[in-house]
Amino acid sequence: MFSGIVEGTGRAHYSAGKLYVELPFDVKPGDSVAVNGACLTVVEFDGKTAVFDVGEETLRRTNLREARLVNLERALKLGNRLDGHIVTGHVDGTVRFIASRRSGNTTWMVFDMPAERWGIAEKGSIALNGVSLTVARVEASRFWVQVIPYTLKNTNLGILRPGERVNYEIDVLARYVKRIMEAGI
Repeated sequence: MFSGIVEGTGRAHYSAGKLYVELPFDVKPGDSVAVNGACLTVVEFDGKTAVFDVGEETLRRTNLREARLVNLERALKLGNRLDGHIVTGHVDGTVRFIASRRSGNTTWMVFDMPAERWGIAEKGSIALNGVSLTVARVEASRFWVQVIPYTLKNTNLGILRPGERVNYEIDVLARYVKRIMEAGI
């Protein structure tokens, strides 16, 4: 379980089923780390670079194969504050970053609407590359988030280029509400 509050970024390289990531913090084999929002297990750590096994399903649903700078967050410890929102690390897929525009202290970022459009609600939560964000506006084929300067500086959202794929995770609460409604409970 994660909060979507990124602890740092690291350079990444994917090769033959393994992801190599330079970490800004210490870990040990068996630890869970959200890498661009995907929950991965550390299999090796040499004090600087962690190695993660990456399965086919994870590669299919994420941007980890092509990511060069990734957002990183260690798993929550019971009793820690939850500053973002509940993020499972189970990435739903990728969406395309369309554009950004600055307005005063805010950067507005727009993304293609994911297949799970039911999970995108104005003022609802979404994780993009593992970053906990609030949906600011919803349109038929895209949605907007508002990003503060701190987040742009301390995550990889600030270096996105139009057309790049971004991992997304629909809010887990929206997922359960949808399931309850489908079941007619």
